[in-house]
Amino acid sequence: MYNKFCKQQLWECSRELVQVALGQLPAECVVKNARLVNVCTREIMEGVDVAVHSGRIALVGDASACIGEGTRVIDAEGMYLAPGFLDGHIHIESSMLSAREYARAVIPHGTTGIYYDPHEICNVLGLDGVEIMVKDAEETPLKAMLTVPSCVPAVPGFEDNGATVTSDDIRAQMTGAHVVGLGEMMNFPGIHMANPETHAITGETLKADKIVTGHYSIPDTGAGLSAYIAAGARCCHESTRAEDALAKMRLGMYAMMREGSAWHDLHEVSRAITEHTVDSRFAVLVSDDAHPHTLLEDGHLDHIVRRAVAEGIDPITAIQMVTINCAQCFQMDHEFGSIAPGKCADMVLLDNLENLQVKKVWIDGDLVAENGEMTVSIGAGEYPDFAMNTMQVGETVTEETFRVSTDKTDEVTVRAIEIIPARVGNYERHVTLKVSDGCIDSDTEQDVLKTFVFERHKKTGKHGIGFTKGFGIKCGAMASTVAHDAHNLLVVGTNDADMALAANTLMECGGGMCAVKDGKVLGLVELPLAGLMNPKSAEEMSQKVANLDAAWKEIGCDIVSPFMTMALIPLACLPELRLTDRGLVDCTKFTFVDLEVE
Repeated sequence: MYNKFCKQQLWECSRELVQVALGQLPAECVVKNARLVNVCTREIMEGVDVAVHSGRIALVGDASACIGEGTRVIDAEGMYLAPGFLDGHIHIESSMLSAREYARAVIPHGTTGIYYDPHEICNVLGLDGVEIMVKDAEETPLKAMLTVPSCVPAVPGFEDNGATVTSDDIRAQMTGAHVVGLGEMMNFPGIHMANPETHAITGETLKADKIVTGHYSIPDTGAGLSAYIAAGARCCHESTRAEDALAKMRLGMYAMMREGSAWHDLHEVSRAITEHTVDSRFAVLVSDDAHPHTLLEDGHLDHIVRRAVAEGIDPITAIQMVTINCAQCFQMDHEFGSIAPGKCADMVLLDNLENLQVKKVWIDGDLVAENGEMTVSIGAGEYPDFAMNTMQVGETVTEETFRVSTDKTDEVTVRAIEIIPARVGNYERHVTLKVSDGCIDSDTEQDVLKTFVFERHKKTGKHGIGFTKGFGIKCGAMASTVAHDAHNLLVVGTNDADMALAANTLMECGGGMCAVKDGKVLGLVELPLAGLMNPKSAEEMSQKVANLDAAWKEIGCDIVSPFMTMALIPLACLPELRLTDRGLVDCTKFTFVDLEVE
């Protein structure tokens, strides 16, 4: 397979690599005296040298004969040399950073490649938005392998978004050299029901001999899972129980174990490895979503490897799960994922395997980061006007907009979405609320809040109404245009005035996330790029997110990354109950349901 992500193709430099390995030509770079983390054999090899030429590895062993007058020699001083880290499933947009700023944030943590699914921006701007991400990423050293969004909209017929991707679009996209596969196939009901268009989308990917990445979020490890895998899905990041991950690995599916800013699944799913004597080759560590403060304060894949080790996974096994296992999942292990002759020289130097501090990072043999800092520059990006003006709400939002009318007189029982902190699932609850002047209001004593979703792409004027439980909010309101996957305008609050202020604040600034209280904006993260991202640096965005987090706490919420949990309220491909701009969706039966329970 032609791999545009490496400096040189192997067939272009194979003669020089042979000459370097045999001592007939000096290497461009030699790393000496390393403890090699050999992910091929799951062992540590002492006192190993690695010779690099033309961006690839020529020799692993004793490289004394490879050193010439112009060779750069780095003494590893007995530190650990491992393959560069690969994230097998990530949405760059969820970092709230542009692709170039994301690269600047993660490379110093040892990340040399990502398999990214930009379905967030695709739901807003279509494939033109994807092209913005591709061009932005190409201006960085990071190997950004594109998996083309598969479900745009995520659940057809249940929401309104900004674009549609068809099987014809997928066929055209699969010819791109930067494309390695299909983004997460969330429409597993379409797969199960043998929907022709859904199978055409996966089929065009399979015809192109590329990878179908999966999303199977229901607790079914029987016939349904087998059927989903039989349709071509190679991996899945939606395991939340150890038995989910184990069942997938046993069926030859790569179980991607997620540990993001909000989704802390690793504690549970790691037991598929630690409590069973199984081969871990089908286990991969991924982030899925990571906010800027997580990237700056904790790290990226280095942090997730540390978490895996803390859960009892052997350090070398954990490193395999972000290197060779991931590369094999995408059938690219012939190019990277291990430190071996002929492979791309994507490498990280670690001080130890306990706290895993990244000292140096090489991509294609070039030193790109050292001691937590980039050693190469990444310029500022420019973005088209259409991507910076996406707030197209088709109605004037006032306090009156948030009145929830009912024909009941004293009290009414309604369906409510109960969130699960740090998890992607939720529960449908039936709660009884008081009726005042023909309207249903939030009830902070029961922790039940009014929730609205406004269509914001095509001025349709649609909005859905529901109630949410579990945030612990005592006052104020929150709003966000990061509202998976259609990314409409989501507003949750205790009172109509603050809800209106929150909504209008985001409409005026081009999108983002905010928290308000008593008529005052306490925290605001502006996301003018598609209503999802901001071109500012990770440091600047981290501070804004920290201010927003403090604002959430001030109004009563202390769960981890509450804005990320809130963003899943409209995601109608996850169980049990969700709210889109079209209304409440029972995501176990995939039908609309009434707000009031008879």
